[in-house]
Amino acid sequence: MKVTTALSIVLALPIAGAAYGQMDAMQDMGHHGMNMPAPAAAAVMTHQAAAMVKAVDPAKGRVTLAHDAIKTLNWPAMTMAFSVKDRSLLDKLVVGKQVQVTLKQEGTDFVVVAVK
Repeated sequence: MKVTTALSIVLALPIAGAAYGQMDAMQDMGHHGMNMPAPAAAAVMTHQAAAMVKAVDPAKGRVTLAHDAIKTLNWPAMTMAFSVKDRSLLDKLVVGKQVQVTLKQEGTDFVVVAVK
């Protein structure tokens, strides 16, 4: 048993050395031709939702919406607050009004970018 283990180790050493030597040869390997940007659709993904305006906070640039389920985000219907991308959108957001909003992810938050 000991002879078999020792023999296996002795035979594996040259293979490991050869693999290690090949790693050095790849140090100067450039990454040209490997530019694989994300598809444009993924970069500009937006989500539509029908919602009822529950509150508007112009000072903070936020709106609270009771929105329907948003299938593209796998979100159930719920009430939550969102920032608006442009404060001029707040003019279209009147408490009690039914609206169609477009949301876009910015960092870890979702922001209202359009209102109809």
